Parts: sequence; C-alpha cells; structure tokens
Amino acid sequence: MKNISKYIILFTIAIGMNSCDDYLDIKPEGKVIPETLEDFRAVLTTGYSAFPRHKSLTTLRADELVLNEFDDQLLYSKDIYIWKDANPDPATTSFQWAQLYNTIFYTNVVINDGNAKVPSSPEKDQLIGEAYALRALTYFDLINLFGKPYNTTSSSSDRGVPLALEIDLEQEFIPESVANVYTQILSDIDDAKNLLNQDTQVTGLNYRFSKAAIYALEARVRLYRNEWQKALDAVNIALSYRNELIDLNTDSTLPNKYDTVESVMALEDVFTNSLKVSTYVSPELIAAFDQTNDLRFPLYFEASGSRFQFEKGGEQEQKCTFRTSELYLIKAEAELRLNNFSDSKTTLLPLLQKRYTPTAYTQLSTDINTMSDQDFTIFLFEERKRELAVEGHRWFDLRRMNQKQIIHQVEGQDYTLIENDPRYTLPYPRNAQLNNPNL
Repeated sequence: MKNISKYIILFTIAIGMNSCDDYLDIKPEGKVIPETLEDFRAVLTTGYSAFPRHKSLTTLRADELVLNEFDDQLLYSKDIYIWKDANPDPATTSFQWAQLYNTIFYTNVVINDGNAKVPSSPEKDQLIGEAYALRALTYFDLINLFGKPYNTTSSSSDRGVPLALEIDLEQEFIPESVANVYTQILSDIDDAKNLLNQDTQVTGLNYRFSKAAIYALEARVRLYRNEWQKALDAVNIALSYRNELIDLNTDSTLPNKYDTVESVMALEDVFTNSLKVSTYVSPELIAAFDQTNDLRFPLYFEASGSRFQFEKGGEQEQKCTFRTSELYLIKAEAELRLNNFSDSKTTLLPLLQKRYTPTAYTQLSTDINTMSDQDFTIFLFEERKRELAVEGHRWFDLRRMNQKQIIHQVEGQDYTLIENDPRYTLPYPRNAQLNNPNL
C-alpha cells in the first residue's frame, strides 16, 4: 500500500505541471504506477520541469542589480536583497528548498524503480544516466545555497544538506556534511558518465542531459572544489563535444539562448521576467564593461533614463544551464590556478575575439600577452562577471572566491553584507525546520 501511495502522490504532483518533450509544451503521463520506459521517461520529464527558478533569487543577493523601489514586486524581494534571512516579511519569496527535493524525488523514482523494471537497452541507459545527472545538479545547487562553500580542511565537519537517495516518504532528513554531499554528487556524475550515450541533445530536447552536459557539470563541480587539474580534464572533454562560440561581430544573437551554437544544456530560467522588469543594472556591473567596444553591452542592457535595465534574461528562449562560453572560462581559470598563465591567456582569446570589436580585440590581445600574472587574474575574473551576467553564477562565484563586502541601498538606507559574512550561506527554510526537527 505504501508503494502505491507514493506514486499517487507523485502523479498528483505531476498533474498540471509543465514538462518538456517539446521543450515548451510537455504533458506527463497520467498513470499511477510507471512500468515502461515511456512511463519512466514521463517521470523524469516531470522532474526536469519541476526544477525551480532559484537562480534569480541568488542574483538579488549579489552585486549585479539594484531594486526599483517603486515597483510593486519590492515587497517580495526586498528582504532577500538586504539579506534579512532571520525574520523576513511573510510575503518574501522563499528559496525553493522543497521544489529542489521534489526534483530529487522524481530522479529517485527513475533510478530505483526504473532501473529494476525497464528491460536493458541504450534508451534505458540514457534515461537512468540523465536521472543520476539531474540529481547531481540538484544537490550541487542545494549545497551551494544552504551549505558552506567547499573547503578542503573543514568540509567533513561543515554542515551541508540532507541526502535523500531512496523513495521513502517517511524517511528522516538529517543534514550530511559538505564533504559527504559532494561525494554523492561526484558518485552520481560518475554513474551518469557510464550510462549516457547521447553526445549532445537536439535543439528542443536540450533541456536534457547529454555527454557534453555531464562533463560540463563535472568541470563546474571540480572548479568549486578547487580541483584544478580534474576541472581541466573534464572541461576539455566537454569542449570535444561542443566548442562553438557566437561571433557578436557578425551575429547579434544573445549567446545564452537555448537554440544557439553555444547551448550545451538549456534547463533553467536563470533570471525571471518579474525580476528583470523590477530591477536596474548595478553601477558596478555597468562600470565593468567597455560600453563602446564590448559587443555584449548593447545586447545585455538597455538605457532607461540615466540607468540601465536588463535585456538579457527573463524570456523562455533564454533558458540556460551550460553553454560553451562558460566552458572556456572554466578552462582558463583552471589553467590559471595551475600557474599555466600562458595557456590560460591562449584559452581566453577566442572568446574575447567574438565579444569585442576587431580594433578593441587587437589591442586587448596585445595587452593580455604583456599582463602580469596578477593583472591577468583580475581581468579573467572580471571577464567571467561580464560574460555570465545574470545567469545565476555570480552569487556562487562570490561564495567560492572571496565573499567580499556588498552594500545594498533601499529607501535611502544602507544594508551591508560584510566580508565573509555568515549570510553567504542561506539558513534552512523555516517551514522545512518546522516540519523536520532534525534540521
């Protein structure tokens, strides 16, 4: 009876949710207990669709935007923006802890029951591999929201998040260490690599994991763990599957769109339209760009009086989880951390050539080749900030790099996130704590 009940709950949740067989128009199967490959594909499709839009909320906490104080969305976002986590206004949008674990539940159904019920085939291997990969991605985001940044010396004692790997609706959620969570993430990545057999996904199905995407995920995870050589090894494999970049000198398409040559995986709405229209670009982010020669500037931003608003993000066609420009930046950073500064510069130049005017690139390439190691390090991280603006990377980058001081102003009052502030790690949501005394 318990087994039947869990699937009734599963498909009650699934009904009414958008899934993704056609990327924009998917409907999960309405069966109670999945039995076939097609049934379990529908379960995983719902799991993909359930993946929440939490990256916009992290952008509120970082240094990329300022709130429009006259917008009616202020009530929902102000306390996130000022890092008021202890006692936020009840109307404040919550970080989607439950939704992330909901996605994990769907992956567990596929991994545990799908593995047992579906006959062997390449299609089954691909499906199970995607489930492992999606679970790894979800835990990676959970640990980077609610766990401390990875630190080799303290990760075994730093509190992470609970691991739920079975289909047990009555299990106790007990937090694991950061080290244990990352161990599980890497185990899931290894299982996914052994099973995935689609090198890439066709446009429209590229919300799903592929070989290119799983190595992109591994490269990102290794980067966050400061495993520079392993990050370099993984990103080189990812680039062997997909390495094209849009040349903004000849094509003014936003490079983060799901249907461009840069798209490796397009699952996430990383910057919601409601936030796009209720914010302005921060002066700090504007100052990071060469407004004349950086071809991204008029694509990413639009003037609004004396300020700028975001053109990038907020549209469904801009779903983006991994793209090739991030892979070049990961590779360049890994080489830099390995003290291979010459290689790092060589890796970065093709991206710069496609983002700046020819005249500016000629000067940049000369300047970069003569930069000191310290100056190039600063330039590379600024380039990462420019390229990946409002794609959900900045808050996580600040956590892993320097946890700098940030000041946000609302209604004439300054609010400060001090350097190495404990609020760089989110507390568990209050409703989750109320429902589970182990948290």
